[in-house]
Amino acid sequence: MQDQVILHLSGGAGGNGCISFRREKYVPRGGPDGGDGGDGGSIRVTGSDGLSTLAHFRQGQRVAAKPGRNGKGKKQHGAAGEDRKLTVPSGTVVWKIEKDSKVKIGEITEPGQQILVAKGGSGGRGNVHFATSINQTPVLAQEGEVGEECTVLLELRLIADVGLVGVPNAGKSTLLSRISNAKPQVADYPFTTKEPVLGVVQLGWKSFVAIEIPGLLEGAHTGVGLGLEFLRHARRTRLLIHVVDGSAEDPAADVQAVNEELRMYDESLGARPQVLVVNKSDLPDVQKRVPDLRKGLLPEGGSVHVISAVTGEGVAQLLAQVQTLLEQLPKKPPEPPDEPPVLRPKPRETRISVAKKGDVYVVTAPRVERLVGLADLRQFSARLQLRQELAKIGVVRALEEAGVEQGDYVRIGEVEIRWE
Repeated sequence: MQDQVILHLSGGAGGNGCISFRREKYVPRGGPDGGDGGDGGSIRVTGSDGLSTLAHFRQGQRVAAKPGRNGKGKKQHGAAGEDRKLTVPSGTVVWKIEKDSKVKIGEITEPGQQILVAKGGSGGRGNVHFATSINQTPVLAQEGEVGEECTVLLELRLIADVGLVGVPNAGKSTLLSRISNAKPQVADYPFTTKEPVLGVVQLGWKSFVAIEIPGLLEGAHTGVGLGLEFLRHARRTRLLIHVVDGSAEDPAADVQAVNEELRMYDESLGARPQVLVVNKSDLPDVQKRVPDLRKGLLPEGGSVHVISAVTGEGVAQLLAQVQTLLEQLPKKPPEPPDEPPVLRPKPRETRISVAKKGDVYVVTAPRVERLVGLADLRQFSARLQLRQELAKIGVVRALEEAGVEQGDYVRIGEVEIRWE
């Protein structure tokens, strides 16, 4: 089962504003009528109850939303780009990867829930927005903004009420197949189960969901064995059934080792309510050890159930207690608080900076950069109107303070002009 995937996302670019003038036979001096560009599509993660894995995504897959359409004459706005929806199972946590760290964006906990992960760019304004009382024929319009790009990690944490934990080959798979319709692989060697298995346990008109957490061993919290792959799923459970191999050499030591790994991985997981279950009571040697096993395991928890997952002995009493405990526990398990996200607000468009690189003055001013991209600077009127916009925003003053003189080269975005 694929429960982690990294995706590279790109929001759609906004459409360009239009430079157009109204031209009709009996309407002289119709004025500007360039429409705005449409906003680019965004990418959203949305929950679905029809999925159980992330296998429909490819590792490293690139996903892009549709761009917005350009504006047109007659004040026609361009169509907005269509959003992309990434459908995931409930229990999926969305992280944004930033260099060597990751920041939690949100978590899908129910079908239909959505999280915005890559916002589309805004559409550019048409030339109708640049008309003034002294400039009635504007030849400037804005380019559409580039959509947000990011890399995200989707991490599936299966949601279940009860988790079956224990050392390898303790009988967890056999027990799960006994109490539910799940069909995990069962064999007489360790690590038979290589992925978590969910099963619905029906008790009359009541039911709960159980998940088998594949065999844990010492060092699992650091990634030894299959530890880190599946311990994350145990965090979503409200109660743990700790399955103990009654034929093991030292069952109490096995219980202590597994509990220590749970605690080292997550402090709250180590304190999760547990029901201790000694399995394999159908074996004669285990039947003889039952009194000693009860005494040795009682310090680890409350009551100790002795069962046989193969024959079903003692299973009904176990399930009855599990159901009673679930009714007493909160509906959601306690989770440790995630690190607060680092908020990095985008600089406002009015922010201006001028830096001299060689013989060129480089201007950083997003609002102006979007104007320059569409301007036909071969026209004197376009250069004049651009100069007026630069003065209005404060770019002219910033350039003069930086020492620009007539004839110097100024670069704004991808366009290089000669200062007049």
